[in-house]
Amino acid sequence: QVQLVESGGGLVQAGGSLRLSCAAAGRTFARYAMGWFRQAPGKEREFVAGISWSGGTTLYADSVKGRFTISRDNAKSTMYLQMNSLKPEDTADYYCAGRRTDIVGIRRDEYDYWGQGTQVTVSS
Repeated sequence: QVQLVESGGGLVQAGGSLRLSCAAAGRTFARYAMGWFRQAPGKEREFVAGISWSGGTTLYADSVKGRFTISRDNAKSTMYLQMNSLKPEDTADYYCAGRRTDIVGIRRDEYDYWGQGTQVTVSS
């Protein structure tokens, strides 16, 4: 089992920045592809970004390309999501997820482990 805990959410004005963290405990974090998803009120959970264990492969949703950056520090068993130029439409609960393979996935059902989420609110 892998336990994932997100942190770093909060309230920020449009145009501002936040950095989310996802700390992992349990089985070998470094062998897993990881991802960030988000879910706005009344909407489906959607893919935001994903990263392979080495960090050599990253994928982004079109809506966040050029504004968000995913990274990981395997020595610290932690993944990050740097969010810049935030928009009100980025408001959502953000979840980190782990996959028992090194292939980065973009679908919710491709991930095996989930955190509890951290709330991000962007005011206009």
